[in-house]
Amino acid sequence: MNEINGKKKTENAIGGLVFVGCLMLGVGFGFIQGAVHIGALIGLGVGFIAKAAVAAYYKDK
Repeated sequence: MNEINGKKKTENAIGGLVFVGCLMLGVGFGFIQGAVHIGALIGLGVGFIAKAAVAAYYKDK
């Protein structure tokens, strides 16, 4: 009951929050600098890397 499609809920929940957080930070920094689209792309890139790191951390747990 603690699994979704063979993956733990914790990995998906934390990874998703980290991804969205990185995206919002990127958009915020982009808004401050006047280039929201560039900030969003940077936030997406960092978010995907961070989500992969969370998935790797919880892979064996």
